[in-house]
Amino acid sequence: MKTWHEVRSFPFAVRLLLVNQLGVNTGFYLLVPYLAVHLGENLGMSAAVVGVVLGVRNLSQQGLFLIGGSASDRLGAQGVIIAGCALRTVGFALFALGDGLAVLLAASVLSGVAGALFNPAVRAYLAQEAGERKAEAFALFNVFATTGALIGPLLGSALLLVDFRTSALTAAAIFAVLTVAQAAVLPARKVEPTGGSVLADWREVVGNRAFLAFALAMVGMFTLENQLYLLLPAGARAATGWDGAAGLVFLVGTLANLALQLRITRALKSRGDRGRWIAAGLAVTGLAFLPPAFLPGVGSVLAGALLLYLGLMIAAPFVMELIPRFGRPELTGTYFGIFYAVSGIAAALGNTVVGWAMDAGERGGHVWLPWVCCALFGLASAGGVAWLHRHGALPASTAPERAKTTV
Repeated sequence: MKTWHEVRSFPFAVRLLLVNQLGVNTGFYLLVPYLAVHLGENLGMSAAVVGVVLGVRNLSQQGLFLIGGSASDRLGAQGVIIAGCALRTVGFALFALGDGLAVLLAASVLSGVAGALFNPAVRAYLAQEAGERKAEAFALFNVFATTGALIGPLLGSALLLVDFRTSALTAAAIFAVLTVAQAAVLPARKVEPTGGSVLADWREVVGNRAFLAFALAMVGMFTLENQLYLLLPAGARAATGWDGAAGLVFLVGTLANLALQLRITRALKSRGDRGRWIAAGLAVTGLAFLPPAFLPGVGSVLAGALLLYLGLMIAAPFVMELIPRFGRPELTGTYFGIFYAVSGIAAALGNTVVGWAMDAGERGGHVWLPWVCCALFGLASAGGVAWLHRHGALPASTAPERAKTTV
C-alpha cells in the first residue's frame, strides 16, 4: 500500500514509465529465456547457430546503446521510447512467424536495437521528470522491473504448454500495447539543444574520466546481477535436483524487493553521500556469493540470492541517480547510453570469466570456484567506487547536475 501511495505521488509520466517497465520485463522474460530451447529443440539448429542468433541480439543492443542515448537527447526521449517498443513488437512477432535463419537473425537484430533505443531513453526521461526525487523514482523502477522479471517466466512457461509461437505472439502483443500507450499518452518533453554535433557530445562524455572510471567500476554490479540467470539458478538446481528450484531465486528476490526497496532507499537517502552507499551495496552483492560457496544446500543459495537482491536494492537507485549528475542535463541520454555500453561490454567479459570458473570448478571438483570469483568481482567493484568517492571523483548528491572531469 505504501508503495502504491508513493507511485501516485509522482507525475503521470513517471507512473506510465513504471508500468511500461513492468510490461517490458514481462514481455522480454516471457520469451527470451525459452528462445534457445526453441531454436535447438523445435527448429533443430546446432548449438553454434543458436549462439549466433542469441549473440546477434546481445551485440545489437550493447553496441547501439550510445545511439539510443544520443537520439534521446536530440530527438526527445518520448519518440525514442515509442520507436524502441515498436521495433521490439516487430522483432518478437518475427520470432513467432519465421523459422528460417535469415528471419531469425532479423528478429534478433530488431529486438536488440529496440533495447538499445528505449533502455537509455526511459532512464533519461525518468531522471529528468523525477527532479530531486530520482532515487525514489529509480527505486520504484527497480520494483516494477523485478516484478516483471518474475511474471514473465511464469507466464512464458504456461504459454509454452500451448506452443512457442503463442508465447512469442503474446510477448509481441505486450509490446504493441506499450507502443500504443506511449504514443497516446506519454507527454513529449521539450528538447534542449546540446550546443554541438553528435560527435562533440560523445567526445564530451568520453572525456569525462571520472564518469568512465565510475562506469568501469560498476562492472561488478552488472556481472553479479546477471548471475540471477546463470550461477544462482544452476546452484539451486544442483542443490535440489529440481529444475523448478530456479524459480525460487526470483520469488525470493521479488518478495524482498516489494517489501524493502522503497524503505531502504528512503532510509539511506539522507544518511551519507551516494558513493558510500553504492560501495556498501556492491560489497553486499559480493558477500552474497560466500554462503553458497562454502555451505552446501538450497538454503545457502537462497540466502545468497536474498543478499544479492539486498545489495542491488542498496546500490542501484543511487547509481541511476548519480549518472545524470556527471554532466550537463542536455546530455542525460548520452550519459546513460555510454554507461550501459561500457558496463555492458565489461560485464559480458565478466560473465565469460564466471562461465569459465563454473566449467573449471566442475572439472576439478572445486565447486566453490565460481562463487568465490563472483565475490571477488563484487568486492573489487566496491573498492573501486569507494576509491572514487574518497578522492572526490563522484558528484555530490546535492550539487547541480555537473561534475568534475578528472579523477
